[in-house]
Amino acid sequence: MNLLSKEELKTLIEKPEGWCVSIYMPTHRAFPETKQDPIRFKNLLREAEERLKTVGLRSSDAKKLLKPGKPLIKNGLFWQYQADGLATFISSDLFYHYRLPLKFDELLVVTDRFHIKPLLPLFSHEGRFYILALSQNEVRFFQCSQFSVKEVELNNVPRSLSDALKYDDPEKQLQFHTRTSTAAEERAAMFHGHGVGTDDAKDNILRFFHQVDDGLHKLVRKEQAPLMLAGVEYLFPIYREANSYPHLIEKGITGNPEGLKAEELHEQALKIVEPYLLKAQEEAMAQYKQLAGSERASNNPKAIVEGAYDGRIEILIVALGIRQWGFFDSKTRMVHLHPEAEPGDEDLLDFAAVHTFLNGGKVYAVKPEEVPDETPLAAIFRY
Repeated sequence: MNLLSKEELKTLIEKPEGWCVSIYMPTHRAFPETKQDPIRFKNLLREAEERLKTVGLRSSDAKKLLKPGKPLIKNGLFWQYQADGLATFISSDLFYHYRLPLKFDELLVVTDRFHIKPLLPLFSHEGRFYILALSQNEVRFFQCSQFSVKEVELNNVPRSLSDALKYDDPEKQLQFHTRTSTAAEERAAMFHGHGVGTDDAKDNILRFFHQVDDGLHKLVRKEQAPLMLAGVEYLFPIYREANSYPHLIEKGITGNPEGLKAEELHEQALKIVEPYLLKAQEEAMAQYKQLAGSERASNNPKAIVEGAYDGRIEILIVALGIRQWGFFDSKTRMVHLHPEAEPGDEDLLDFAAVHTFLNGGKVYAVKPEEVPDETPLAAIFRY
């Protein structure tokens, strides 16, 4: 499973040139359902070729554009290790595919840019969060969504306190012992220094955590997802002293995490992190209701599309699974809406989401019934 970062999403939005093919499809984790997935993908590539010919490409050029996706069809190992959905993006200069914890409806879009709206739940209330599991014997870092958990390697980070201190003066080395609490049956850590006291023990742990933070900073410095600690509780304030990531949340998973599987940590984390994930969306909904009827709020698709293009949207709430076909003419400033897709059309809900995202606005992709006013999109304008 490979989750998208915001930087990768921006690459998908900004970099492609020429015709772009976006393929979304549901996938399966177990046999025999997995046997149908490569057949479905093959059919979607075949349909993409026909659509490329429809918009003017020669058959040979359409086949050449789609060629990077063909090897996946017969890659049995690839299809054995899927998540809930597969997103594939192909253009003349890009080929990306993501096995994601989102249940996509089957969708093929061929336009002059990639279709990204189905990915937006990863960046809104159903989006990502992180778990940093700390002990003196190991450090593990997990990238999570509401639906999945994946361990991520922290490069150039010591895996344990002894690794962090192995080049220190032996007199400053600390021995790590464990004991079992008969009450909670949780391991607790005790440190005994050779000629040093409690302050030295804390200083060594703090130095270790600074090294962990340095490695983490390189990985998540541009992210805004919540980070949660898992570990023996007395380690939390020491790590907070070393921490430079501004989105570390107050609550954490207490207890020694060494014996916990990734799935167990994820299950405990969801109970804690859910309010943090939902808070921003709930505040956006409340703000829209407060501004409804004023010039700063609208559910008019034409006004929202134009405002998104101009960078005037502060918050966009958009429905998943619904498409509004049409196009925006930037020269005439006209928004054209069509009940069915016509040549040259694109999903204007996706258009609004992309331009809001690129211009620094916040986008919440939600179920259709969660959009205010029972419309496919709603927006709050900056001015």
